[in-house]
Amino acid sequence: MKLIGVIPARYASTRFPGKPLALIAGKTLIERVIHRCHLVSGLSEIIVATDDERIAAVARQFCRVEFTRADHPSGTDRIAEVAARVPADAYINIQGDEPLLEPNVVAAVAQGLGDSAMSTAATAIRHLGDYDNPNVVKVVVTATNPCRALYFSRRTIPFLRDSSEQPPAVQMVSFPFLKHLGIYGYHRETLLSLVKLPVSSLEAAEKLEQLRALENGIAIAVARVAHDSIGVDLPSDVARVEALLV
Repeated sequence: MKLIGVIPARYASTRFPGKPLALIAGKTLIERVIHRCHLVSGLSEIIVATDDERIAAVARQFCRVEFTRADHPSGTDRIAEVAARVPADAYINIQGDEPLLEPNVVAAVAQGLGDSAMSTAATAIRHLGDYDNPNVVKVVVTATNPCRALYFSRRTIPFLRDSSEQPPAVQMVSFPFLKHLGIYGYHRETLLSLVKLPVSSLEAAEKLEQLRALENGIAIAVARVAHDSIGVDLPSDVARVEALLV
């Protein structure tokens, strides 16, 4: 199977403009992500998909760059534009803001494509601050093997009725809540079909694009992994990641 890793990268981030070019211990964020992708076995190629020449100038030193339109509403749409002109069997949507990307997580998502039209990854919620943080997306999955996503939400799911009055620290001990990691695998035909579908009601409510797939009956395999993603969302996150690189 020809599998391409695509890193969507845009300059105009609302919370952190120019984020892909932010320096982290002397190297740009996008460079660090690309180097982590080179450690993933099974990827036929790595492509940065961007609409900005500044990002492209840095990225093309380390991998292929594909220019995409500036008006894409999501990373999935940006990757679909690449997929329309760069044929492959499947694509992995790799977040461009994780300089500590774990190659094994990417490999696990790729493996999930053997059993499903789409795939992603999740890990156990370990930090109390993640429990009710709406920026930390939660997922509930089937009990099957491989497991598949039942629902994603910005709220903490499931609701623990019998211990709902207990503090979050107690609830986290009594149930294995799962944090969704924002990495996706798609078969080519699934990806190209998905972006043609209208925004679904659940997607609009939660602002989670993966709900469009679920609401339209597209199964999403979920690889349960030990690694917890550490992203750069704000300028203040740079120092936090640099401390982990030491």
